[in-house]
Amino acid sequence: MLKYETIDQLIRLAEQKNTKISEIVIQAEMDKAQRSREDIWDGMSKSLDVMRDSVKKGLELEGKSASGLVGGDARKLNQKRLEGKTLCGDLVSKAVAYGIAVNEINACMGRIVACPTAGSCGILPGALLAIAEELNCSDEDLISALFTSAGIGIVIATNASIAGAEGGCQAECGSAGAMAAGAMVELVGGTPEQVADAIALALKNALGLVCDPVAGLVEVPCVKRNGFYALQALVAADLALAGVKSVIPVDEVIHAMLEIGRSIPPELRETAGGGLAKTPTGEAITARLFGKK
Repeated sequence: MLKYETIDQLIRLAEQKNTKISEIVIQAEMDKAQRSREDIWDGMSKSLDVMRDSVKKGLELEGKSASGLVGGDARKLNQKRLEGKTLCGDLVSKAVAYGIAVNEINACMGRIVACPTAGSCGILPGALLAIAEELNCSDEDLISALFTSAGIGIVIATNASIAGAEGGCQAECGSAGAMAAGAMVELVGGTPEQVADAIALALKNALGLVCDPVAGLVEVPCVKRNGFYALQALVAADLALAGVKSVIPVDEVIHAMLEIGRSIPPELRETAGGGLAKTPTGEAITARLFGKK
């Protein structure tokens, strides 16, 4: 049975078999779940459809979430992009707008793919769909890239955490950014080693990121953070593709995230007990929504 527990093992298997990381992930899932390749592929294809739909709906969204805290910002940025008036240029602004769009749909109780979590659901589709449109990538290539991202997520979840309540937002947005960066590198023809460097570079930039949701809702600062980390995934992918190496090996970075997560106080791990949630404005919002501080 084909299996892996670390990114290094994924790389070695891909190199030994002279194939992509995505193929290793697909084969391992076939062995573990005893499902056909067609069945597994169809499931990921459906996830891609949901991602596209959530981006589309998010970009059209004009209303607000039930709390009134978020909604309509992706549409505003995308309109600015379409007018050619963004400072960052078309690709970057598209990735950011797409990332925010998906998380706004999540906040408004729409359908999303938790990749790896609902709070970080916009990062992977935001970055991946933006670059795919830029390069006219096929659905087949996109689905393969999603398997690569899934393999990365499995390793992080196995060796550290993808839960904000356990590891802070580094475990959610950090993991999603790493998944997106690695997936994009494979999508554009990067090597397994470059995929590993992209993961490490993206994740290092998120270490220590706390989870401090205002009023305990996955809205502030979560929604905008999805846009920022979609951008950072693009940067990490570009660095890796340029041959920039991570000084710290990727599996050591993942272990470091685990140790840092254990050091983050409970107040900054999704409890709304610190950070932005305990600012005067954050507490006022909590009182308005729930009648308490």
